[in-house]
Amino acid sequence: MSILKLLYFPNKKLRNIAKSIKNINNDVKLLGNNMLKIMYSYNGIGLAATQIGINKRIIVIDITKKKNNPIILINPKIIKFNKLKINSKEGCLSIPIKQKYFVLRFNEIRVQAKNLMNEIIEIKASNLLSFCIQHEIDHLNGILFIDYLSNLKYQRIYDKINKINHKIMFLKKQNHIK
Repeated sequence: MSILKLLYFPNKKLRNIAKSIKNINNDVKLLGNNMLKIMYSYNGIGLAATQIGINKRIIVIDITKKKNNPIILINPKIIKFNKLKINSKEGCLSIPIKQKYFVLRFNEIRVQAKNLMNEIIEIKASNLLSFCIQHEIDHLNGILFIDYLSNLKYQRIYDKINKINHKIMFLKKQNHIK
């Protein structure tokens, strides 16, 4: 497997819709474990394969950040949700700004997926775990949390990221870095 790198908005690959995983083999297990390493290295609580340019339906989550009880979900789908939506304050590893924004999410969900042992599992999730799972499943569907924001907030984020990217390009040119 090649070296996996985190993709940043506005990279068009973040809009890809991931494909279902048919066979849970050693490559899928390795991918899941590598995704956990990447997520932890960025101090994140969730990561979808599409965020590293892999077009497969797999997400990793660890809302504790303690590395002792991570969740790896293959082909996750929400099968039930309560009607109550609440504001979730969200950020994203693929949106390289420090600010977090409120997104309306279901407070409780039930998600079905396969684990690395090829077993079908169901998880009842609420609060932060629920929000994180929804956020990562959105990534698998080509949706970013900023898509839920007003046009004005979206444009501000886009402009900030463009400004950051221009500074990086300028510094690279100044230092002759590729």
